[in-house]
Amino acid sequence: MTDTFQSAAAIAREVRAGDRSAVDTVEPFLERIADRGDPTNALVTVLDERAREQAAAVDEQVADGEDPGPLAGVPLAVKDLTETIEGVPNTHGLKPLADNVADHTTVTVRRLEAAGAVIVGTTNTPELGHTPLTYNELQGPTATPFDLERNAGGSSGGSAAALADGLTVLATGSDVGGSLRNPASCCGVVSVKPSYGLVPKETRPDGFNSHSPFAVLGPMARSVEDVGLMLDVLAGQDDVDPFSVPAEGDYAAAAAGGVPAEEFSVGYSPDLDRFAVEQSVRDACREAVDALADAGAPVEDATVGGPPKGDMTFDYGKQATAFFATVVDRLEDEHPDLDIEGEHAGEVSPTLLNTLGMGRGHGADDYLDANVGRTAFYDAVEDALDGRDALAVPVLATPPLPLEGEFPNEIDGENVAGLPMDWMLSWPFNMSGHPVVTVPAGLTDDGLPVGLQLVGHRYDEERLLSLAAAYEAANPWSYPDA
Repeated sequence: MTDTFQSAAAIAREVRAGDRSAVDTVEPFLERIADRGDPTNALVTVLDERAREQAAAVDEQVADGEDPGPLAGVPLAVKDLTETIEGVPNTHGLKPLADNVADHTTVTVRRLEAAGAVIVGTTNTPELGHTPLTYNELQGPTATPFDLERNAGGSSGGSAAALADGLTVLATGSDVGGSLRNPASCCGVVSVKPSYGLVPKETRPDGFNSHSPFAVLGPMARSVEDVGLMLDVLAGQDDVDPFSVPAEGDYAAAAAGGVPAEEFSVGYSPDLDRFAVEQSVRDACREAVDALADAGAPVEDATVGGPPKGDMTFDYGKQATAFFATVVDRLEDEHPDLDIEGEHAGEVSPTLLNTLGMGRGHGADDYLDANVGRTAFYDAVEDALDGRDALAVPVLATPPLPLEGEFPNEIDGENVAGLPMDWMLSWPFNMSGHPVVTVPAGLTDDGLPVGLQLVGHRYDEERLLSLAAAYEAANPWSYPDA
């Protein structure tokens, strides 16, 4: 295994013990970024000198007999969206904000840095994270390392690609419809979409904008153990977020494994009883859950009731598009020269303009009426989880899409509307709020990665991570260049 594919747990353990240098740890990552030229287009800003300074500070703490923290010396990448680093460019994927520099470090980044992480750079995202494919007019598209002609997924595609290509060990992501999970599927990495409020969000001037649909921040890594280690640092109440809640689990210990597979009960749904799913995805996910069953876990087919897909799509669309429209309003308040739908319309993706147009067409009653169907789906998921630890569900209906392609109009022989919601099986859980750990399910015959969602009980990430660790033990995984 090359130096840049080591685990966060191993790096931090050795740095804290004084058995390795944080400076020597980060240098191969910076060299790999420089030498390879970032073929996936994962990174937006490389913070090489800043990373070296942070690493040196970690080594100094160790030399002084201090503990730098549970992420001591671990390279980290930060999504170039709502999580900001003071003095570092923060574009939100927007060409008109190419020269914008953050004047503040947000709470999640402060926690990660206080835990000893070393930030190597920021990662690409579609404009404002509005679509599940990573491309924008400023940076261009981001590819999965498994096939440079295929998109890394979005909107945390830069983070996922950087992980899978060995440019970082940990990365941050966000998720309002699958943005932690879709790129994890396309790049074969692990992510956690936590229960709402478990990881605090710092959104100003509107601290209340993230509940419909549930928008969350979460960790991404190459292993279950590493996302658990990172979630331990990220989780917990902070006064900056009125929805944040205390962390009550030992996520790092849970993710380290040790609970045998036979102690978990899993329901498997290949399509949530409402989606068209390509056979190659069904096959990969079926083999993955069969491996878990072979390891001793009771796995049975599950039915997920609730509203039909068309009604759910309409409800999610109303709330998600209204969410992005208000995000633009607040961003333009912060940047008076920014005019996304007017002067700068030619500098952003048409899909963003379409999203904003739809969002502005909904009234307050439309926005709130969507909660009725949302409640019905929440109840259906609760019913499906009754007596089980988790549901296993594919992340996406197909393998990764072409780099600059469009969403499919046909899936598994069934005509669909060509909407992102047809392609993703992720967004329903932003409506219900259930936590999800995404894990690699396997590869198609063409060598493309497929991801699996493990959907658990709200605020029981500890149990869900224990299950994910047992799953990972039954389904070992590797990367193209590891």
